[in-house]
Amino acid sequence: MSIAETGEFGLIARIVARLDSGQGALLGPGDDAAVVAAPDGRMVASTDMLVEGRHFRRDWSGAADVGHRAAAANLADIVAMGAQPTALLVGLCVPTDLDVSWAEELAGGLSAEAGLVGASVVGGDMSASATLTVAVTALGDLRGAAPVLRSGAQPGDVVALAGRTGHAAAGYAVLSRGFRTPKAFVEAYRRPQVPYAAGTAAARLGATAMIDVSDGLLQDLGHVATASVVGIDVRREAFTVPEQMRDAASALGVDPYVWVLTGGDDHALVATFPPSVTLPENWRIIGAVHEGTGVTVDRREWQGGMGWDHFR
Repeated sequence: MSIAETGEFGLIARIVARLDSGQGALLGPGDDAAVVAAPDGRMVASTDMLVEGRHFRRDWSGAADVGHRAAAANLADIVAMGAQPTALLVGLCVPTDLDVSWAEELAGGLSAEAGLVGASVVGGDMSASATLTVAVTALGDLRGAAPVLRSGAQPGDVVALAGRTGHAAAGYAVLSRGFRTPKAFVEAYRRPQVPYAAGTAAARLGATAMIDVSDGLLQDLGHVATASVVGIDVRREAFTVPEQMRDAASALGVDPYVWVLTGGDDHALVATFPPSVTLPENWRIIGAVHEGTGVTVDRREWQGGMGWDHFR
């Protein structure tokens, strides 16, 4: 059945049936607006969108995969502020000949990813469009803590990473060449594995700055360096490139460190900490903050692109 056949309100009913309620939702879908708890008195908010042909392809990813990716991109922004995600709002623009089951599976993916952090999809809007677009707004609660900004890094801080980088970029590269393996990288591109708990943990540990790696490690660290008016140096030796990634890079004629240092969509978290902080095992030190500007690798300027730019 197509969306044109089921109609707007029939589609809404089908999507709502796929959603689970989280603890932060006092009133979910079904009224003019949702009601979300904000015990802290402050609400952290972020928005992002996925456009077919630009951010995803239906022949590469299933609808549930797109839902997971769309939710993860926004939830990662919330935890990168040190906040706890509470709710998602979803704007959906769809071609009228799209099968209803695709929209239902999308909703299932969105709801499942939100459920990983105890959040829920509480509402949204939809429209007919020639271009399939998923726009998500995420809300979060600081729970009494100060937000961790990009502007707090200080010379002498260490730079640490939670999560992985390069896996989604490797998956994108093999998909772009018409392959479907190695499966581990293709799945990493389809569904990011975000270290959600590491964000709030970093805030408690005293992180001075933090950002999620959505556009590439070097590029996103560049945002921290600019906001904090410091220089950041990354040590190449801090990264262990899996053998399977080396093999894939060799087959495609790519330096695997290009994926690791400039590839996006893994949504790892990178933060700066005072050197006195003892970091847990899921955070590994990859560099240092110093007086200066910009981002270097082994104290040298990186030769090549720094990461993703929508308009480049």
